[in-house]
Amino acid sequence: MKALLKVSALIDWFSEAMGKFAGYLVLICCLVSAGNAIVRYLFNYSSNGWLEIQWYMFAFIVLVGASYTLRMNEHVRVDIIYGAISARTRLWVDIIGIVFFLLPACFYLAWLSWPMFLLSLQQNEVSSNAGGLIRWPVKFIIFAGFALLVLQGISELVKRIGALGGHYMLDTKYEKPLQ
Repeated sequence: MKALLKVSALIDWFSEAMGKFAGYLVLICCLVSAGNAIVRYLFNYSSNGWLEIQWYMFAFIVLVGASYTLRMNEHVRVDIIYGAISARTRLWVDIIGIVFFLLPACFYLAWLSWPMFLLSLQQNEVSSNAGGLIRWPVKFIIFAGFALLVLQGISELVKRIGALGGHYMLDTKYEKPLQ
């Protein structure tokens, strides 16, 4: 269990690093958006490439940010029920949810998105918009987002199983790891 918890900590570190990077991308996305609007209104010039780069950054923020959100246990759940059950029952609810819902769905979506990415890369797919960007990077982001969510789901599963066995402590109020 100790080895699995070390792997879990490594996955958590990576998710946190990617989540923080995604947070900085929010600022960059806002700056690109504002810069594009200023150039469009002041100089009557616009490029679809600038709009598409914002979409790509937004895709990265959402898809990569999902694993960070899971890591921080900030994802959506029905707190009325979840808050009324014991900490041990919450661990079991999380384990069942991860094993039967999160992991299968994310594995499947990553599996579906990989061939789409490869085809786009092989064909060097480009946006049909004038001045548009190549498409394979954003298609890779789709795959990477679900792959990171699978990794973080495995990390959360290890921590929940470790908590059930007394090898890992979770804060029972927020289900975040105690430091």
